[in-house]
Amino acid sequence: MLVPVILSGGAGTRLWPVSRSAYPKPFMRMGDGQSLLGKTLARALRCADAAPVLTVTGRDYYFLTRDEYAQAGADLDRLPFLLEPAGRNTAPAVVLAALYARDHIAPDATLLVLPADHLIRDNEAFAADVGRAARLAQDGWLVTVGIRPTHPETGFGYIRMGEAIAAPAPRRSRALAPEADAVQECVDCTCAAEATTAAPLGRAVQAFVEKPNTQIAEGYVASGEYVWNSGMFCFRADTLLEVAAQVCPDVLAAAQACHAQATSHESPVEYAREAFLVQPDISIDYAIMERAPRVAVVPATFDWSDIGSWKAMSSLDAADGEGNRVYGQAVLVESANCYVQSQGRVVAAVGVQDLVIVDTGDAVLVSHRERAQAVKQVVERLRADNHSAASVHQTVHRPWGSYTVLEDAADCKVKRLTVKPGHVLSLQLHHRRSEHWTVVDGVAKVRIGEREFLLNRNESAYIPMETVHRLENPTNTDIHLIEVQCGDYFGEDDIVRLEDRYGRVASR
Repeated sequence: MLVPVILSGGAGTRLWPVSRSAYPKPFMRMGDGQSLLGKTLARALRCADAAPVLTVTGRDYYFLTRDEYAQAGADLDRLPFLLEPAGRNTAPAVVLAALYARDHIAPDATLLVLPADHLIRDNEAFAADVGRAARLAQDGWLVTVGIRPTHPETGFGYIRMGEAIAAPAPRRSRALAPEADAVQECVDCTCAAEATTAAPLGRAVQAFVEKPNTQIAEGYVASGEYVWNSGMFCFRADTLLEVAAQVCPDVLAAAQACHAQATSHESPVEYAREAFLVQPDISIDYAIMERAPRVAVVPATFDWSDIGSWKAMSSLDAADGEGNRVYGQAVLVESANCYVQSQGRVVAAVGVQDLVIVDTGDAVLVSHRERAQAVKQVVERLRADNHSAASVHQTVHRPWGSYTVLEDAADCKVKRLTVKPGHVLSLQLHHRRSEHWTVVDGVAKVRIGEREFLLNRNESAYIPMETVHRLENPTNTDIHLIEVQCGDYFGEDDIVRLEDRYGRVASR
C-alpha cells in the first residue's frame, strides 16, 4: 500500500508579495489556474490508487486546504489531515505521519513524502520513478528522489550517488504438489538471474552534501555523480520508525509523546501544543536520512522545479521575442528580459531590462532578476515593523469564506465579504468599532443582540459597539456583503468570540 504524505505550509518569504505566511507558496496559482497544492494532490492520488492520502499542515491552513481539495473534486473522506499547532521542521511531521500510518492504516504501509510546493509537469515519468522508489522501500531502503542538476545551483543541497542497486530478486512461491509432499517452485516466478540483468532501481547514497559554492557546484555537475536533494522521500512506516529509534531516539520519543496526546485520532488529527513544541526543530535529512544505514536515491526522469525564487518563476514558461514574460495587464516599451505579474492593475515598464515586477494590488515588488532571492530581507523588515503585508493579502481567507479590504483608513475600514453556503461567522462583539452590513448579492441571516432576521439584497443592518452579533449564509450559493467599520481601532484582536464552530480564538 503506497500512502502519499503531503507536507504543506511555508514561511511565505521567497515569493513575496504573492506568497505570504497566511497564504504560502502551495496555494499560489500557476498559469493554468491550478495551485501547486492542487497539482501535488493530483500526483498523490494517481500514485495512491485506493489508499488514503495524508496531509500534514498547520491548523491555520486546514480550511483553506480543504477548500482547495474540494475544488479539485477530491473525496475528502480518503484525505486524513494531521494539523500542527505551530511551525516545525520536516522530521517531526514525517515521524508523526509514520506513527499515524502504523496505527490507522498499516504498519508496513509505504509512505511517499511530497512537499506541496514543487512543480512537476511530466506525471507519467513521476509515477514511474515513484514505482522504482516504492520497490526499494519495500526492500527496506530509505529512499530519496534526486534531481539531475541542469546548472551549478548553489541554493540546493546535493547527494553523491554510489553503486547501482538492482531490483530485488522476486520471492519464489512454493506449493505442495497434490500427488506428493514434494515442494515445487511456482512456474510464474521470474528467476533471480533475470532480475539482476534488469535496469537498476536506484543508487546507494554515498553522502549528503551541504549547499556548495559556485566552483564546487560546477565540479559536481561536471562529474555526473551528484543530484540535487529534492526533499521527496519513500520508505515503509515501520522501517522509518525502526531507524529513527536507532539514529534519533530523541526525535522519535518526542513524536510518540505528541502522538499519544493528540486531541483526536480521527481526521483532522490535532496535537496538544505543549507536547508538539517539545519536538526538536530538525529536518528529516539531518535527523534520519544522513544517519541511516541503508539510504538510496532514485535519479528523477521527470521535470522539476521548487520555484524557490522569482528568478526561477520567471524561467518556467517561454518568453516573447524580447525575452519578456507577462502575466496580467502590462505594457512594456523598449524593455527586455523582464518578468511582470499583475493582479488587476496595469503595469507599465519603459526602457528597463532584467527586472522582476510583481503587483498584487496592495504591494509591489521591483527587483533585478539576479537579486530576487533578497526579497526575504523585505519580508524581514516588514515583520520588524509589524506590517500586515508580511503575512496577509488584501484578500484574506477564512473558514467561512473570505474578505477583501477595500479601504483601510484611520477612521474607517471597508471590506467586501464572501460567505460560503451553510457557513457562519462567530458570535462576537467589538469594543472599539461599530459595523454596517449591506448585502450586494444573496440573502444573509443576521443576529444583532437578541433579534434575528433575514437581510436581502440591497438591504443594510447596523451593529453598535458592544453588541453581540453574527452573520450566516443559510442558502446554497455564496453571499456577498459590504462591511463598513467605524471607530478608532480595527485590529482583528478587537473580536470577542462567544461561540465559534471552527474552534478559533484570536482571528476571525
